[in-house]
Amino acid sequence: MPAKLELYRIFCHVAKNCSFSAAAKELYLSQPAVSQAIKQLESELGVQLFIRTSKSVNLTSEGSFLYEYAISALGLLNSAEKKLYHINKLAFGELKIGAGDIIVKHLLLPCLEKFHADYPKVKLNIINRTSIENIELLKSGFIDIAFVNLPLKEPNLTIHRLFNIHDIFIAGEKFSYINGKTLSPEDISKLPLMMLESKANSRIYSQRFFIEKGIVLSPEIQLTSFDLLLEFARIGLGIACVIEEFADDYIKSNNLFKINMQPPIPTRNIGMVSLKGVSLSPAAQRLLELLPAN
Repeated sequence: MPAKLELYRIFCHVAKNCSFSAAAKELYLSQPAVSQAIKQLESELGVQLFIRTSKSVNLTSEGSFLYEYAISALGLLNSAEKKLYHINKLAFGELKIGAGDIIVKHLLLPCLEKFHADYPKVKLNIINRTSIENIELLKSGFIDIAFVNLPLKEPNLTIHRLFNIHDIFIAGEKFSYINGKTLSPEDISKLPLMMLESKANSRIYSQRFFIEKGIVLSPEIQLTSFDLLLEFARIGLGIACVIEEFADDYIKSNNLFKINMQPPIPTRNIGMVSLKGVSLSPAAQRLLELLPAN
């Protein structure tokens, strides 16, 4: 097919110029080479494409029919090549991202701000879902990449590990009597706990740690918002289970303190995932380069 495309390209130049010599000049080919290409195309198609006279070269009815389609097809290919060039240069395009609210706000937001400043014509489409839901959207082709909580057992996905995170318990001034003390998981379970809703990955991961130790957590308050967890803890409504890296501002400002629990909940990761065997688009690759990594 690539060889035949070249024949069609030569054919279109001859038809446009009504001249073999003019076409040869435009294409930087010899006139015999152009003549031979037209003869080959006529032979393969089984039709005469041009009426040759001593003064001009004109299309036959079959040639006119073919020219109408060939010039359109070559124009579309040329347009596609230009668009691919601009996409590779991130002059335009779209990047569809799946991520939860917490990850968007605390991990992606600075990177998305930088990306948009550098590539303002690349449309960013952010889909807010849980990690499990984002994985299904990725598999269905609805999004290009997803940011999820790890570990993850998905053989059909490529995982880019980005950022270590730590699940901890924090409290405000009302619970200052436990500040500086070392508590066991069982001690923690007896406190008035606040956690994210049951389907949240952070909740599932933390709760599994306690279940493995034979402890069932019964939070008194369940929320869908990570930021509300921090605020509820700040005003003393309970002990919140949060991600340390995303609560850092509250802890450093002394609004909340980290409870020392031994043993701690094991470190986990946040990662970017894409379909295995599918190369990252230039936009996704650039965003990955902007992201922090451990």
